Amino acid sequence: MANGGGGGGGSSSSGGGGGGGGSSLRMSSNIHANHLSLDASSSSSSSSSSSSSSSSSPSSSSVHEPKMDALIIPVTMEVPCDSRGQRMWWAFLASSMVTFFGGLFIILLWRTLKYLWTVCCHCGGKTKEAQKINNGSSQADGTLKPVEEKEEAVAAEVGWMTSVKDWAGVMISAQTLTGRVLVVLVFALSIGALVIYFIDSSNPIESCQNFYKDFTLQIDMAFNVFFLLYFGLRFIAANDKLWFWLEVNSVVDFFTVPPVFVSVYLNRSWLGLRFLRALRLIQFSEILQFLNILKTSNSIKLVNLLSIFISTWLTAAGFIHLVENSGDPWENFQNNQALTYWECVYLLMVTMSTVGYGDVYAKTTLGRLFMVFFILGGLAMFASYVPEIIELIGNRKKYGGSYSAVSGRKHIVVCGHITLESVSNFLKDFLHKDRDDVNVEIVFLHNISPNLELEALFKRHFTQVEFYQGSVLNPHDLARVKIESADACLILANKYCADPDAEDASNIMRVISIKNYHPKIRIITQMLQYHNKAHLLNIPSWNWKEGDDAICLAELKLGFIAQSCLAQGLSTMLANLFSMRSFIKIEEDTWQKYYLEGVSNEMYTEYLSSAFVGLSFPTVCELCFVKLKLLMIAIEYKSANRESRILINPGNHLKIQEGTLGFFIASDAKEVKRAFFYCKACHDDITDPKRIKKCGCKRLIYFEDEQPSTLSPQKKQRNGGMRNSPSSSPKLMRHDPLLIPGNDQIDNMDSNVKKYDSTGMFHWCAPKEIEKVILTRSEAAMTVLSGHVVVCIFGDVSSALIGLRNLVMPLRASNFHYHELKHIVFVGSIEYLKREWETLHNFPKVSILPGTPLSRADLRAVNINLCDMCVILSANQNNIDDTSLQDKECILASLNIKSMQFDDSIGVLQANSQGFTPPGMDRSSPDNSPVHGMLRQPSITTGVNIPIITELVNDTNVQFLDQDDDDDPDTELYLTQPFACGTAFAVSVLDSLMSATYFNDNILTLIRTLVTGGATPELEALIAEENALRGGYSTPQTLANRDRCRVAQLALLDGPFADLGDGGCYGDLFCKALKTYNMLCFGIYRLRDAHLSTPSQCTKRYVITNPPYEFELVPTDLIFCLMQFDHNAGQSRASLSHSSHSSQSSSKKSSSVHSIPSTANRQNRPKSRESRDKQKYVQEERL
Repeated sequence: MANGGGGGGGSSSSGGGGGGGGSSLRMSSNIHANHLSLDASSSSSSSSSSSSSSSSSPSSSSVHEPKMDALIIPVTMEVPCDSRGQRMWWAFLASSMVTFFGGLFIILLWRTLKYLWTVCCHCGGKTKEAQKINNGSSQADGTLKPVEEKEEAVAAEVGWMTSVKDWAGVMISAQTLTGRVLVVLVFALSIGALVIYFIDSSNPIESCQNFYKDFTLQIDMAFNVFFLLYFGLRFIAANDKLWFWLEVNSVVDFFTVPPVFVSVYLNRSWLGLRFLRALRLIQFSEILQFLNILKTSNSIKLVNLLSIFISTWLTAAGFIHLVENSGDPWENFQNNQALTYWECVYLLMVTMSTVGYGDVYAKTTLGRLFMVFFILGGLAMFASYVPEIIELIGNRKKYGGSYSAVSGRKHIVVCGHITLESVSNFLKDFLHKDRDDVNVEIVFLHNISPNLELEALFKRHFTQVEFYQGSVLNPHDLARVKIESADACLILANKYCADPDAEDASNIMRVISIKNYHPKIRIITQMLQYHNKAHLLNIPSWNWKEGDDAICLAELKLGFIAQSCLAQGLSTMLANLFSMRSFIKIEEDTWQKYYLEGVSNEMYTEYLSSAFVGLSFPTVCELCFVKLKLLMIAIEYKSANRESRILINPGNHLKIQEGTLGFFIASDAKEVKRAFFYCKACHDDITDPKRIKKCGCKRLIYFEDEQPSTLSPQKKQRNGGMRNSPSSSPKLMRHDPLLIPGNDQIDNMDSNVKKYDSTGMFHWCAPKEIEKVILTRSEAAMTVLSGHVVVCIFGDVSSALIGLRNLVMPLRASNFHYHELKHIVFVGSIEYLKREWETLHNFPKVSILPGTPLSRADLRAVNINLCDMCVILSANQNNIDDTSLQDKECILASLNIKSMQFDDSIGVLQANSQGFTPPGMDRSSPDNSPVHGMLRQPSITTGVNIPIITELVNDTNVQFLDQDDDDDPDTELYLTQPFACGTAFAVSVLDSLMSATYFNDNILTLIRTLVTGGATPELEALIAEENALRGGYSTPQTLANRDRCRVAQLALLDGPFADLGDGGCYGDLFCKALKTYNMLCFGIYRLRDAHLSTPSQCTKRYVITNPPYEFELVPTDLIFCLMQFDHNAGQSRASLSHSSHSSQSSSKKSSSVHSIPSTANRQNRPKSRESRDKQKYVQEERL
């Protein structure tokens, strides 16, 4: 090492300078001489003289000792050092050692004296106490007063000391705000002191500095004064002073605080052991926990490992920096080397990692000895800590952040069953282009990270979709996704789970957790089983009036299938209405062209223009269809008490009010705006509906007898749908009690017989034992079964219940008269049906044939060729791992029925008409004959013509139902022929209801009204209490509930619309049916090959939704319509039977068809029948 001379800082290797200073001191003086800002003249002269003296006499300093006094050290105002250049490192170290060992000695001495005092006074105290007792110092009450007074004095003294100790403990603890601030401040100042050490490490180990001129020394002094005060607080609060004295933080204070005061006294700075401040980093995790930044165990563990590793690393580097730059004391500090602190940090890292490049190494004996021991501990720490740190960092959730809300943009949280299929189906419908601009961000929350396919799906929709890993059962995760500011929370269910009840229980727990965190959040959840909906009512904050909804898949699925029993194909039409489908244009004149034109229609809501106020519903409906090209099927009606109800085709007795909400079928949301913008003054003469836009006219009321509403309708949009005010959430469809049955009709009822349930919405009978409804195969063969519904059910004693009540309830709705109810025959395992019977024993006209749907003998026994509908269900679908085999039973049963052959059954039916006939199956009426217009279709001779609807779990299995179709396995379900024809239904189509309900909560109410037969929240609450319908006596109020619309099919082959059936326009039929009969037409069920010029033997039909006005009709069409309830049909048709095969002999297909006879086509009928047909226009043939 080149060491400068003691005087001027020359460069000779062993220049002179005092004997005590050595080469190290001369090097230090040299370094400082280069950094001092001296006067130019004095500096140069002093340097030159010193240099010449040193160069001329290189050995004079060692030979002639007296010249030592003549050596002049350059002195400035910033370096007030002594003239000898003496090192004072031992003074700094001694201050720390004296403090540590002196305090330790005092503590041990105090403990020793205290122990001796306790031992010496122990015997004396016992003697005095016994003497006082023997001297009769006890009082009359038996207490010892002198002893008490002494105890009180001691207690007072101890209390004072304890209070001071408690105060100090509170000050240094994190239990109070003051304590937390103090703890954080001490840590911050410790880091500040460490930073000052980093700055000073670039200076020599020991240097002369003036406290009043050195800014960093002043700051360090201030920090250490604060540390000294904090040390005093800790000492007072400590219970065990000896243990406190030996703590790491105390040792750090001993070796860092006293040297600062020595520095001020000596005007000299020694870098020394100030690197021990790095040990304060070990408390970093505690500080973050005090600030509530670290909350999880993994994060706390990670910060602990990092802080221990870094603090040990920096502390060891500080020690190496000290000894290497100072040298060994026994070598007179001459074997030192100049290493910066960061070079020492580098040396320690390559040493711990066992790399050891050799470019930097320890030269001093102390340094090498320290490295020997550090390698043992450092290598162990590196080998254990680093892999664990990497593992913790690697195991951190990739999607573990928090959602940042965007101003002006709503967001929803989607949780539950998050898979590629469920998410893709949801996003495809939620983000459909027909919803206009969906300004809603979708936040998915799931406890399992997405796979690569799902992750790719999220990336494709990254502008509107975010995923976070977590659970809604964890409040911390709910806070991460900002559930309190979310517009709604949607919970998806696993439709293919093996245990539906367990899946429902999981979703109910999710609802409880979310509602517990934020009771006001709107929740839309999927439920698999109908009976589990009752558990939601137990949640106090669950409120369907505020928008909370439970979409029960079993209820809606079986309700859709039940409606297909009344009007085949209706399930397909309704499923397409609430699903967002893009318009696919086909130029060829095929059945797919007309089907897809109808598929592009959806359900929307919009407030009606004030131009419609005062008009009747049929008038407004006709105006919307003809002029606005919109189909309005229902309205939200507000009664006098402001109670909202949804009325489906209410009839001409109801007038439109100001601010009425209409339900429309249209192709997109922009078209529906016409109903709101329509102005009679501006748009009356416009023929192109696209030109009907917002005008500048003030909304006028065109009827003087109607007073304008003082409150303008408030529109609440969800970007693609209109949502009604939550405070007035509408109930299910019921008309005003304007058409209550007359007194004569009520008088004819037996007041002692309960025919309906307590709500008046369903037919009801007294509970029956299952043995009374079981038919043997021979009894079923002797039964006159025709126009009935056959339900083939696969299930056993261990199968999950599918809730057959939801299938039977729509078929037992009270808007049917008793003689119109279709008999229901279940074919399946008696063990399974016994488990379902508790929910079915209150419904009339239900029979059970124990057997299997795969047995042709059982199917022939129930006259399946004469049924109006055969339903194939399975309760075993979710118990199979292979998705392709989930529907094997239903597919086999469907193919089995279609391959059956039958003889002409008309003669057999007539021959057996005198046999066993269940109640309500009377067919002896003379009205039930061809002469009266109820023409019977020739008997079905092949199973292909039997109307069947099959439930599927796996959409791709639809390709196996029809062997003669050309559907590709990758074709979407709604594009396949079985679905378009209404012969197949899959629960997956109900996924679209989640997004449809969010955008418009009235849609779910409307759909539920149409498919469930009139289930209300009140009825659900009743079923939750008793799990069964309760019978009730007929009252005007309950009978008024029967006055609601129902779906039917109108045949064009015969009746007053026969002239329109042959080349007429659909619009003319729509207007005529609406004006004349208050029937609202909304679709066509057409033969698949009706567009062909050549006759076809195919009896398959497909659905056409909302055809345009000019759409051409054919005679074989069946028209979907909403019919009004007929109060007199029960009297005039008491003897009508369940004839199911109406005047569609050309189609040779059984269907639920309403034939409207016309006098022009019935010349051979008696006059009495002709006059009666003029008054009563509908004669129904129900299944």
